[in-house]
Amino acid sequence: MQISHQVGRLTVENSKVGRQASRGKLRIVAKAGTNVLTGGSESLDLEVMRSLVDQIANVHGQGNEVLLVTSGAVAAGREALGRLKQQRDVPFRQILASVGQSRLMHTYQEMFSRHKIVVSQALLTRSDIDDWQGYLNVRDTLFSLLHMGVVPIINENDVVNSEELGDEVFGDNDTLSALVSNLVDADMLVMLTDIPGLYTADPALDPSAELVPVMDGANAEQLLNTLTQNEVRHPWSRGGMKAKVEAALLATRWGVEVVITSGRTPDVLQQVIDGKAVGTVFRPTASKVESRKRWFLSGLSARGEILVDNGAAQALKARNSSLLPVGVTEVHGNFNRREVVLIVDKDGKRVACGVSNYSAQEVDAIRGLKSSKIEETLGHQYGEEVVHRNNLALL
Repeated sequence: MQISHQVGRLTVENSKVGRQASRGKLRIVAKAGTNVLTGGSESLDLEVMRSLVDQIANVHGQGNEVLLVTSGAVAAGREALGRLKQQRDVPFRQILASVGQSRLMHTYQEMFSRHKIVVSQALLTRSDIDDWQGYLNVRDTLFSLLHMGVVPIINENDVVNSEELGDEVFGDNDTLSALVSNLVDADMLVMLTDIPGLYTADPALDPSAELVPVMDGANAEQLLNTLTQNEVRHPWSRGGMKAKVEAALLATRWGVEVVITSGRTPDVLQQVIDGKAVGTVFRPTASKVESRKRWFLSGLSARGEILVDNGAAQALKARNSSLLPVGVTEVHGNFNRREVVLIVDKDGKRVACGVSNYSAQEVDAIRGLKSSKIEETLGHQYGEEVVHRNNLALL
């Protein structure tokens, strides 16, 4: 596909979706923004929410893992408080979010309970994820919830966030959805909007505007520059197409496929999973393996080395296993729990890097032991693994 900038619009040439219709079980982040959940009004559209929940339940029932990043707390609060004098300042928005958050969550809980699905709530700020320890804590919690079959419902913590914090806000959860995709190594991010996808021009102003089915690399950067020149936002939405494209570019750098599509299209999630041509697809610009390596190693020097026997090295490489204490032979360095370590075989070859669940002293104390002996030896346990496979990347 080629995209060129001609007189304020994009031209799409030889566009083909070219996606795989056949997929295995997926880990999917679905993001629903304010305009989708309210239908452009000032209150939540329960029919839209019910349709979204039904779709997620169907996808979840097929064995896929789904996380929902949702807006709507401010709209729920505004509806609950009635016809107050509308204000655009941050404290008023925080008041609305505080009132609306529990109402929004209760609505989701009631809707998911009809499908016998347990949901959880996670309210995040940017600082929760920017901090290394916070990032790992959130990551581990979300993985545990998914393992239990729970559908995590994630929202920005508007009650403590403020626009004066600059980069601390996510922009109607667009950036948050990309960061969550990275947190859980998602296969796909589906950004549900109030339009069918990205167009070569504003379809409200130009009837000849065409849907852009696929975006690749530099074309996406050009699209971002072109489509956001005259961006107009909904009065109660902090996002906009610029924020969505920026979030899509962010996620694709981490190996996540992104689809921007209409949240009001019937069964749109299933259609996306089946590889149907709905919306605009942003192809990953890196593999998940490479992006995970960068995540562990970018700006972080390994604090130590864990030497493993041949059996452990083979299990890591061939079966994507976690590193168990029974396979550890030596420990070098003085690292703390939750710090990055290198995993090395008996010949000194680097096998993997990852985040250790235990300090160097603790790993040294439990090396060679079965996992069942960890608590007996240390007096506590942070998991059966020295390095869990979710926090490990082969080198």
